[in-house]
Amino acid sequence: MKAAIGIDLGGTNVKGILLSEEGEVLEQHYMPTNEHDGQWKARILAMVNHLRQVHGEPIEAIGLSSPGFANDANKCIEYLPGRLPGIENFIWEDYFGTTTFVMNDAHAALIAEAKFGEIRGFKNAILLTLGTGVGGGILINGELYQGLSQMAGHFGHTSINPSDDELSILGIPGSLEYAIGNYSIKRRSLGKFQSTQELVDAFLRNEPFATWLWLDLVRKLAIAISSFGNSFSPEIIVLSGGITNAGESLFSPLQSFVDLYEFRPKGKVMPIKQARFSDLSGAVGAAAFAFSKI
Repeated sequence: MKAAIGIDLGGTNVKGILLSEEGEVLEQHYMPTNEHDGQWKARILAMVNHLRQVHGEPIEAIGLSSPGFANDANKCIEYLPGRLPGIENFIWEDYFGTTTFVMNDAHAALIAEAKFGEIRGFKNAILLTLGTGVGGGILINGELYQGLSQMAGHFGHTSINPSDDELSILGIPGSLEYAIGNYSIKRRSLGKFQSTQELVDAFLRNEPFATWLWLDLVRKLAIAISSFGNSFSPEIIVLSGGITNAGESLFSPLQSFVDLYEFRPKGKVMPIKQARFSDLSGAVGAAAFAFSKI
């Protein structure tokens, strides 16, 4: 059976999988990243070798997803300042000794959904990753659009409040990422909540401050989604990432707000779906991307 290895390199954990051409996850493996101990690359190589041994047959290719911008050939992460020391311009193909393709983690999540998930069968789509920050990917005519310097899809750095004094890491004031990202919840909640999950739990208890803060967050997301719909006119928008674990607490009010803001000529409605893949989306997408390149 043909198989590719997918590696999703995150700040907290590294996920590795064996993926068949049909999209079946044959094996999965997790380990902590520990990015500052100087041994994280060696541990990833050990993970790859473990997955090779499990498969017992030649591996067709390896895909690796990571934060940052990949180079034009998708052979390395070209730009990721301040994180994962030593990753910039590191050629993983030489390190693994196997054909390897590298891509942004949100782009990989889009590929996972386009090949085997909620976006399958659609030609034009947007995926938003809602977690610590906000990222995304764009599918145009059935192909991942990576853009100049592989920057396409950074929807979190869209301004929804230019008067805000907070600047995103890309320099945008009042960004969508600040408005809904988990990293800023402590500041936005005046120190009351340490995580978005705590906010959702308080919302479910009908606490007034939490209710206001959560619905304000969801409204801002709805405005952004409706704006992206106006800009790209996708057939579907898919949401992934930890914030989507809120389930109906997110999707029900979100749809109500989108109903207010979405432009719907001739009755057009843009469906909003939860991603099929969760924490394995980066690894699945990276492996699928590697298959597509060979």
